[in-house]
Amino acid sequence: MWEIIQAAGWPIWPLILTSVIGVAIILERFWSLRKSQIIPEGLMVEINTMIKQNDIDSNKLEILKNSSPLGDLLSVAISKRKNSVEIIKSALDERVGIIIHNLERYLGVLVTIATVAPLLGLFGTIIGMVELFSSFTSSGHDVAVFARGISIALYNTAGGIVVAVPAMIAYRFFRSKIDNYLNEMEHEAIQIVELLKG
Repeated sequence: MWEIIQAAGWPIWPLILTSVIGVAIILERFWSLRKSQIIPEGLMVEINTMIKQNDIDSNKLEILKNSSPLGDLLSVAISKRKNSVEIIKSALDERVGIIIHNLERYLGVLVTIATVAPLLGLFGTIIGMVELFSSFTSSGHDVAVFARGISIALYNTAGGIVVAVPAMIAYRFFRSKIDNYLNEMEHEAIQIVELLKG
């Protein structure tokens, strides 16, 4: 591996840095966007029981709010239960915006990596081509410098693609996952509003 990095020259280092950041974000989002963290199993049954038994107080609402994004959303509906449906829905819409922002954390960086990595690879390709052409002199050409220029160009081009493709796939995967979670959470919120309002 070290031989490849040496053959790719100094332009590979920004790509290595972006790949490390990308992998860290992908691992963090895989951990944070687990379904058990976002929409815990059994939460709706627990809330239904709480509402039917009228067993609601500020402490339980605070615990519910901090339990998960779904708990956060439903705690808003329950805390506004004495207001009209329009006010509850307005409060839910506002909270959904905050939840979306939290769920999409770091995804902007991930899509930026997917966009920038090929450009960094292209930059390395240009550096390699410059080195390649510098091998030609009036007295002939230096084969070692020529070969080094080609290796810098090719390794950086490949490196840019290798970093960009997984980053873009991960971004699309997480976006789809978040959209599915939001649909499910909105469905659950509507059910709670209907239960609260009879």
